[in-house]
Amino acid sequence: MKLIHLLLDNNNFSGSIPPTLGLLNTLEVLRFDNNPQLSGSVPSNINNLTKLAELHLQNSKLTGPLPDLTGMSALSFVDMSNNSFNASNVPSWFTTLPSLTSLFLENLHISGQLPQALFSLPAVQTLRLRGNRFNGTLTIGSDFSTQLDLIDLQDNQISSLTVGASQYSKTLILVGNPICVPGSNQKYCMAPGQSNVTPYSTARNCSALPPQCLSNQLLSPTCICAVPYRGTLFFRSPSFSDLSSASNFVPLEQDMKTKFAKLNVPVDSINIHDPLFNTNSNLQLSLGLFPSGKVQFTAQDISDIGFMLSNQTYKPPSMYGPYYFIGQQYTFADDLLAPPKSKSTNRLPLIIGASAGGAVLALAVVALVIFIARRKRTPKRTEDRSQSFVSWDMKSTSASTIPQLRGARTFTFDELRKITNNFSEANDIGNGGYGKVYRGTLPSGQLVAVKRSEQGSLQGSLEFRTEIELLSRVHHKNVVSLVGFCLDQDEQILVYEYVPNGTLKESLTGKSGVRLDWRRRLRVVLGAAKGIAYLHELADPPIVHRDIKSSNVLLDERLNAKVSDFGLSKPLGEDGRGQVTTQVKGTMGYLDPEYYMTQQLTEKSDVYSFGVLMLEVVTARKPLERGRYIVREVKAAVDRSKDMYGLHELIDPVLGAAPTAMAGLEQFVDLALRCVEEAGADRPSMGEVVSEIERMVKMAGGTGPDSASNSMSYASRTPRHPYGGDSPFDYSGGGMPSTRVEPK
Repeated sequence: MKLIHLLLDNNNFSGSIPPTLGLLNTLEVLRFDNNPQLSGSVPSNINNLTKLAELHLQNSKLTGPLPDLTGMSALSFVDMSNNSFNASNVPSWFTTLPSLTSLFLENLHISGQLPQALFSLPAVQTLRLRGNRFNGTLTIGSDFSTQLDLIDLQDNQISSLTVGASQYSKTLILVGNPICVPGSNQKYCMAPGQSNVTPYSTARNCSALPPQCLSNQLLSPTCICAVPYRGTLFFRSPSFSDLSSASNFVPLEQDMKTKFAKLNVPVDSINIHDPLFNTNSNLQLSLGLFPSGKVQFTAQDISDIGFMLSNQTYKPPSMYGPYYFIGQQYTFADDLLAPPKSKSTNRLPLIIGASAGGAVLALAVVALVIFIARRKRTPKRTEDRSQSFVSWDMKSTSASTIPQLRGARTFTFDELRKITNNFSEANDIGNGGYGKVYRGTLPSGQLVAVKRSEQGSLQGSLEFRTEIELLSRVHHKNVVSLVGFCLDQDEQILVYEYVPNGTLKESLTGKSGVRLDWRRRLRVVLGAAKGIAYLHELADPPIVHRDIKSSNVLLDERLNAKVSDFGLSKPLGEDGRGQVTTQVKGTMGYLDPEYYMTQQLTEKSDVYSFGVLMLEVVTARKPLERGRYIVREVKAAVDRSKDMYGLHELIDPVLGAAPTAMAGLEQFVDLALRCVEEAGADRPSMGEVVSEIERMVKMAGGTGPDSASNSMSYASRTPRHPYGGDSPFDYSGGGMPSTRVEPK
């Protein structure tokens, strides 16, 4: 094994870079950028890294001499801007990097005259050297690179310019240099405005007038109307900076299409558009994949595509470096079909309607009067509601009414409307009884999920307040983080960290495109167990979640589990122990029968729900389906004298196709059945559950949270998921009148 990518950017590392860095001579990408506490000199032996292609050291507090990059012939991208290196002259290595495409050295006190050979490097695209002390005559010459799109020398000391016979016509910025005297009308002396360079977008190849597509379809690059699978690719260290050149993006399109074809994934064409460098210096681009030979992808197609990209079994060409992918939800044909309204020739409703018309008109007048009267009282009610939340601030002297809002901030409604593009449908990523969830981007570049309650939603003010109070004081890597909330304009909006890979429920159904093998499922279950154990054993006072289920376990970009949705959660009394008598709430199928019968809530109620979730993970079946209860089904089928406890018919076919890879299955089932014992006293604690699952992870050969690519062995198979019903994705408790149990 060898280390080729070392990505330590956007952290809070302190101290200096160790000199042993120079021993990592297999490195190809090195990122220490955006560590504001990182200081000291860059190791002098850094030029031992002769295979290094990307070097990012910007925006730290590095000191000492400017690093000597002599001999690093593979370097294509260098950014050391905004550090505190010693003042220096133009380094000799400037003109000795034959692979260089991008050089970013801003605000580094480098002085001297720039060598003409720098502009002639064959691959160079971008030179951002502003805020230094470069002086004398700027000589670009006539043999400058044809790929050179930007020379940014703003705020230096250049006094004159010499260009060869071939005039440089791309972007040259010399504002803030002596050459730009007041009143100068030279283009290079104008303040740089918005770039007029158009970012790359895949071209369409239409031999005739393009067809008109249906509202749910888009026109592909090959001029075929279809429903694409869309998402966003984030490349951590691309070796180029020119976002307009087709030569930087066509290879990616061609390579992806070739890889998909080899794995028999029916992709006809690939669309790339809107490339940009985000605030983390990552190349972000929008991706659209169009199906081959059909208008829409199947569920299995999406599962295969999502698997390749989300689990990073697809390896892009080396010029793009490491990446991650965030996919959008895909709407299948079944989801678009609305049940037809039955037509009837019975005229009786018409007769009844005509007879009742006068009465309805009279009632409408009465209703209008009542409505106007109530409208006059609405401001008072709105004000009362707002004041109930305002009392959370320091206006209240009661400690019991003041939440600990650590890390959570308040947003105005206008702020959230702006970051979600006015709550546009394009940013709609989910919905439920409470309303909708939208993807948003904060001014800092952070992606967030914005959960907006709608009038008449199932989430009332109490649940809203509960979620804010609890999430503001619990902080764990396996519990979703609350970024903030909004009470402005009588709205109830929660803002969470954005968790890109959907829910565990969506993965088990194949709807998210993220496919989980046995080892990955064990890790997801372990992560969820750790989050719940934290709530039970380390939160003060301890918290019972009350709604543990697969749709409340989210998966981040590395498929780590995060427990979410705390609207029904309950602290366990003043001393944090014992039981609480409370109205029963939860979700059918996961609900603890002891809690349901006695209305006595303890942490063992969560343990029961977690046991149901474990059985769901191993079977990929709904907890309740057509009168069949998964707990009862597994208990009846278990035969401990047989291989895999005789559960072959119940186990998810995606797992059952490789039974030898399911090490620890029997222990997993035993633990799940202990969790769903009838009496809470007979169930383990979540701490014990965590310990046992950790042993199973070791038994299954798990080495860490990042080995999702081990799932690749399942990518070429096409098993059908075992759910009944008209659609394999009908997974939301079909047939149940309500998912909430709230006996009066």
